[in-house]
Amino acid sequence: MLSMFDQIREAAQRYARYHQTRAEIARLPLDVALDLDLYPADADRIARAAVYGRTA
Repeated sequence: MLSMFDQIREAAQRYARYHQTRAEIARLPLDVALDLDLYPADADRIARAAVYGRTA
């Protein structure tokens, strides 16, 4: 069982990964993003799914 401090630290680390992933996707040049089947406007959704897992 994680202590409250561990839970807060884990949540902060996940948020940092989410923020970094979102920024990287949003910064992709459009031609590269489309080649990867990504759309920069979907950066929030893609980053959330990548870091926190898919939610219904």
